[in-house]
Amino acid sequence: MDADARELGHVRWLGGGSGAGKSSVARALAVERPELVVVDTDELMADHARRADPAAAPELARFAAATTDVRWLGSTPQQMLETFHWYRGEAFDLLLDDVAALPPERPVLVEGFRLLPHLVAPLLADPSHALWLLPTPAFRRRAFAARGSLGDVAGRTSDPPRALANLLERDALFTDRLRAQCADLGLVAWEVDGSAPLGALVDRVGAALWTGGAPRSTVRS
Repeated sequence: MDADARELGHVRWLGGGSGAGKSSVARALAVERPELVVVDTDELMADHARRADPAAAPELARFAAATTDVRWLGSTPQQMLETFHWYRGEAFDLLLDDVAALPPERPVLVEGFRLLPHLVAPLLADPSHALWLLPTPAFRRRAFAARGSLGDVAGRTSDPPRALANLLERDALFTDRLRAQCADLGLVAWEVDGSAPLGALVDRVGAALWTGGAPRSTVRS
């Protein structure tokens, strides 16, 4: 299914690096706005991986076939950045199909790291309808530690400390890429370092996405 900005004016997009608080913000906004439909792209990954055409998503197919050591120890963080399927936008068409199929009568918030700026930009009726949260490396590590998930992936490898270092560096590189893409495309990106409480961030994100009052440059939260 093809969708464009004319069909998705009721949709808002909240992207960013892992650990930035996107899901927490989206859940809080859904409590404040009961009419809001939240699309958690993380929850759709398993279904999209199953449905994806291997010819159209070759890196996803390679990732699925690889061992954990190959995934997290067999490449440099830069190579991981370049080959990670979600960072390449593979299966984004399936995500877009799911979003476009939702009833247009209710507002929709799509959130997750899979929202790459260059893929979302053509879908925007207005640039203010999207926002990216960019966690600092220190904030990302604290967020993962607080969740108790810091070593979940790395712990399944033969060298957890090195795998964790690779994973954190890859995610930092991805955040840098998001920052650069948002700047190039004139899209809103905010750096998140934990200096503001979650409630304040929720209020700012809600106001920015639904009233268009967000500054275009990177600011701290």
